[in-house]
Amino acid sequence: MRSAKLALVFTLLCLAAPSAHAGVYTDDLSKCLVKSSSPEDQKTLIIWVFSDMALHPAVKPYSAISDAQRDGFTTAAAQLMQRLLTVDCRAETVAALKYEGNSSLEESFTVLGQIAMRGLMSDPDVAKGLMALGKHVDKDKLNQLATEAGHPPP
Repeated sequence: MRSAKLALVFTLLCLAAPSAHAGVYTDDLSKCLVKSSSPEDQKTLIIWVFSDMALHPAVKPYSAISDAQRDGFTTAAAQLMQRLLTVDCRAETVAALKYEGNSSLEESFTVLGQIAMRGLMSDPDVAKGLMALGKHVDKDKLNQLATEAGHPPP
């Protein structure tokens, strides 16, 4: 079980975007985006990102997403982003852009994406699939690595 947890942590670290130091206005915008987006909104973002990631040559053969479906996912995500920025979080967006520039939008949506990913990863089937990685890891090699680093093996 411990190695399964390690596999899950490793997977989450690989998926997490590096966090930049955000200013107070970007923080306010990030909080507003998270507060204003429903679980269904977050699902819309995850599906959109997944559909575009499925275009990568390494995974494209495993995806059956049509161009029409992808266009629908992109349209839904664009409408969501527009609503969040221009209606739900308008004041926070204006302040973030005014005082911290365009990067505030990217940083704020990165936070929203991370929150949406947590929701995806907390699904029992997804967690079970990720934890299966631990079945295929050589625990002795990981224990040797921990010992070499001066830490007790897990």
